[in-house]
Order: sequence, then structure tokens, then C-alpha cells
Amino acid sequence: MSNGKLLWVDDEIDLLKAHIIFLEKRGYDVTTRSNGADAVALCREKTFDLILLDEMMPGMTGLETLQKIKDIQPATPVVMVTKSEEEDLMNQAIGSKIADYLIKPVNPNQILIALKKNIHKREIVTEVTQSSYRQDFQNIALQMMACRNFDDWVAVYRRLVKWELELSTTDSQMTEMLQAQKEDADNGFAKYIQRHYMDWMSGSDDRPLMSNRLFQQKVFPLLNEKESVFLIVIDNFRYDQWRMLADELSDSFDIEEQLYMSILPTATQYARNAIFSGLMPDEIQKMFPDLWVDEGEEEGKNLNEEQLIATQIQRYRRHDTFSYHKINDSQSMERLLARFNELLRYDLNVVVVNFIDMLSHTRTESRMMRELANNESAYRSITQSWLRHSEIAELFRILSATDCKVVVTTDHGCIRTNRPLKIIGDRNTNTNLRYKLGKNLTYDARQVFEIRDPHKAHLPAPNLSSSYVFATGNAFFAYPNNYNYYVSYYKDTFQHGGISMEEMLIPIGTMRGKVIKTK
Repeated sequence: MSNGKLLWVDDEIDLLKAHIIFLEKRGYDVTTRSNGADAVALCREKTFDLILLDEMMPGMTGLETLQKIKDIQPATPVVMVTKSEEEDLMNQAIGSKIADYLIKPVNPNQILIALKKNIHKREIVTEVTQSSYRQDFQNIALQMMACRNFDDWVAVYRRLVKWELELSTTDSQMTEMLQAQKEDADNGFAKYIQRHYMDWMSGSDDRPLMSNRLFQQKVFPLLNEKESVFLIVIDNFRYDQWRMLADELSDSFDIEEQLYMSILPTATQYARNAIFSGLMPDEIQKMFPDLWVDEGEEEGKNLNEEQLIATQIQRYRRHDTFSYHKINDSQSMERLLARFNELLRYDLNVVVVNFIDMLSHTRTESRMMRELANNESAYRSITQSWLRHSEIAELFRILSATDCKVVVTTDHGCIRTNRPLKIIGDRNTNTNLRYKLGKNLTYDARQVFEIRDPHKAHLPAPNLSSSYVFATGNAFFAYPNNYNYYVSYYKDTFQHGGISMEEMLIPIGTMRGKVIKTK
């Protein structure tokens, strides 16, 4: 079996016989030509996995040959091999998108490395990544068993996401093994939440940073230092998606990263309102009843965020000036960018971006979107494309050239659901698939986390007998009526509201641009 088909173009090809024999012994099919014109003609007839091209040839030069070959076979990697070390020639070659640049005399191993980088890189990376994860698998399992606190679970989740991102760039068949390990971790994490959540709600000293204290611990301290702050809240933004964004921004920003915990339910009505108000949901309902919208009401659940921010600033007797912007489409982002210089007058600018939440809902409802985002990797890829090519990229570019502090976070993440759980409730029960609020709910208590006294969890209770029930792991609630249709429609969709690392362990990045402004 051939390792690859090569074309080597050099006017002194006869002097390279030893190199060619070396490559042929390693399984490569090597075709040679001594001038650019013959090489171009051959490329019209045959395709190659890689082309080695001399620059200094009589007649058609290497750069001229390169351009013609690229017109015929644009995807074929070309390695320039030349005696010249002139910087201008290197720049021209690199600008013409060569795969590599080698200076003569070259030894056979240099050629072999270039081949491995450009022909075999993916399979080599796949093999090494698989081997590394296989070795780390048992260490992660032991680490999961030893988890005792929030920081322990954050460390596990970071490690699993690292492998998820690395394996997704390979052809590895180990993604199923990793997915099974993530499910084990989510089951362990759910037990941890069930043991400790109500203690945190009663004010225990070991509670982690949660939604309602985000401003107090992460925003106000920056404002106290007279920093101009942009708080960008990307709805439904998971840690793996944040890691992609952080990689995109790392050349432009210095970034400090932390994970914090969303309150339950991991839904906008609860978690994001808690962020902006600095209060738990039942406190919002009691203190600002006009700003809280109950589950059963048809009014939008996140229409009062600007007012909630104002109440928090006033409650802490602060005098920060702020602006608030909700971005639902490119036009609203363009309007924000047009006002950017005006926004610099405010101490705090809050920008809520709803794209990813809309993406997850669209994927549920649209068969085409399910095909485009048919797995976790594809879902991340769409997110990455949006981060690179939408107006939000322009916002980050502008912010990188200012001395503002930029805080990027979210209200909750989401999980891909696959396991239906039967539940029975009356017609007033809410519609969310990951948590249910109602009275006289019927379910298997062994499979859920139940809060029978909502007030102890600082949650509103529409009725005296109201209770909250949360799905854990990758489960989702389904009613017995029309069960099969319901399950087939919602299985393999991205949902939030329940208990999982993906929903509850969420990122907050504090950034400043690397560009130093000159006055």
C-alpha cells in the first residue's frame, strides 16, 4: 500500500537519486520532472498527494510553476526546495500558500518530516491523541472518584473538555469512550449537587461563586478600580465553546479564566435575572414583583434586565453609570458598534448576545439545522464560524484596542439530551424539558433531584403544593400522552434547565486588549 504519490520537480533531478530511493523504500510513489512546463502538463493528467518543487530552474521558475500548479490542483500541498535564502523569495513563496520551505542541501529526513506534516499529520495526530487519552482515561476515572468539592469537579470538567476538543480535530473512534466517561462524570456531579445544593442555599461557607453574586465579586471590583467595563453575556454559552472563543482572542487579549456555578434552574428566567439583580429568584419576586414574571405568564421572562441591573447598583449604594443592549441579530450589533465611542462614557456597558440560545432552539425545530449540527463537534463548529464571521468579532476587535476591561460570561450552558424520563403533571406545569415546576407531579424520585420546599432553594412557589423537579445527566422529561412522538422529536436536542456540568459549570473570562494605545 502506497504512503502517497509524490511529484518532485528539479532541474538536477538526477542528483537526487539517493533521496528518491530513500522515499520509495518508505512506501512513496515518486514521479520526477526536470522542468516546470513538464510538471504543469503532468498535473493536468494526474493528481498527487504532495509536490516537491525547486525554485531555481531554467525556463519557468519555481514560483511561476507554483502558480500554474495551484490553478490546476489548488488543494495539493507544495513544498518549495531551493538554494536561495533571500527573504523576499521566501515571502513570495509563503504568500503563494506553499506548505513548507526547505533550503538546499536537504537531507532525506527533512523531506520525510515535510511529508509527515503535510500528508500524514491527521493520522499521526489521531494516533498520538488517542494514545494519550487512553493513558489518561484511568487517571480521570480516579480523579472523578476523589471529587469532594467544587474545585475538584471544575478540574475534572476542564480535563474532559480538553480531550473533547482535541479528539474532535482527529479521526479518532474514541469519542464514544470519552462520551461515556462524560456521562459517568455528569452522574457523579449530579450526586454532588444533590448532597450540597440546599446547604449552599442556606448560606454555607463552602458554597461556590454562583449567579447572584457575579456582579458583587467580578464586576464591582473592576469598577472600584475606576476601570471602564464591558460585560458581554452570551446566552447558553458552554465552556467548550468559550475555549474556542478564548483561543480566537488570545492573540488580541490577555485573558484570565474562571468557572462559576449557575443556580437552578439553569434557565434564563432564573439564572440571568439572578446575575443582573444580584438576588435569588424568590428575592426578586418579593422585592420587585413588577420585574418578576411567573412561569405561567405569557410575558417574556427576560424583558426587565436593564431595570434589574439598576436595582442592584442602587442596592449597593453605587453610582456607576451603565448602558444595556440586547443583541438578537446583526442589525442590533451594527447599531451598537455605531455608538461605540458614545458607550465609552459609561462606567459599565452590558451586552446580552442571544445567538447561541437561538441556535439551540432552531436546531430542535429545524431538520436542516439538525443535519448541519448533527453532533457536538459540528455544533461547536457552527458556533466558531459565528464567532469568527459575525459582527461580534468586530466588537472584540474594537475592544482589544481600548483600555477597557472586558468580562465575557454566560447565564448557563446546555446538554445534548438522549434519555427520556416519564413525568405526569397538570396543564399548568411548565414546558421546559429539563426541569418541571408544578403541583402533584408524578415521577420516579430515584431518577431526579426534587425540591419539595422551593422557598428553601430561594425559588418562587406559585402554589403551596408547588415543587421543582430537575433532570440529571442527559435525561429529559416526556409526558406519557403521545410519548413516542414526543421522545423522537426531542431526543438528541440541546436543552438546559437541569443538572449537568455542561449546564452548571460555566465560564467567566476577564480580558484586556494587548494593544497599547498611544496618546
